[in-house]
Amino acid sequence: MFGMGTGVSPQVKGPTKTGGVRWVTMPYMAVLSKQDVIAALARVGDLAHARGETIELLLLGGSVMVLVFETRQSTRDVDVVILHPAETTQVRAIAETVAQERGWPADWLNDGAKGFVVGITKGPVVFSAPGIVVRRPAIEQLLAMKLCAWRDDVDIADARRLLRELQGSRQQVWEMISPHLQPGRELKAKYAFDDLWEESHGAD
Repeated sequence: MFGMGTGVSPQVKGPTKTGGVRWVTMPYMAVLSKQDVIAALARVGDLAHARGETIELLLLGGSVMVLVFETRQSTRDVDVVILHPAETTQVRAIAETVAQERGWPADWLNDGAKGFVVGITKGPVVFSAPGIVVRRPAIEQLLAMKLCAWRDDVDIADARRLLRELQGSRQQVWEMISPHLQPGRELKAKYAFDDLWEESHGAD
């Protein structure tokens, strides 16, 4: 994979107008390992602490699977909901500073996924350092988001891993998940859940 925590942009061969070949620099996309994510979050905390602030984040998406469940080796960005402070401008500014220091894209810390979060749940703390506290949502909320997305094998593998964390009958587990489904995607999520459950538990 290109650029494991570095600022090196990959080059590939591309065509010219005359039919020849030239080297083209592709837009840089960071690939962040667990160690990269931990170091970057700690640095965010350092900068916040220096300002007398403590940032609280809710970790989402692939970064949870990398940092908490270790089902992936890396992630493209760190999806979060900024819980504190309410004014998020300074958090974005700190994240941009870290990006500049490490040669990463400015949006490596990405709060765009907050629009897909239905009813924020605050699960356990998964990382803390001076100036920063990072939590994950409840497992049922993480699974609900995966079922609503259900785009590729990565989503399916993540959902399969999360389902293993939930105890109860088929109906009980579905009732835990359903309050966190995105409006308009409930039916898609139900079909995905049924397929996943039957794969894992059989058609009970």
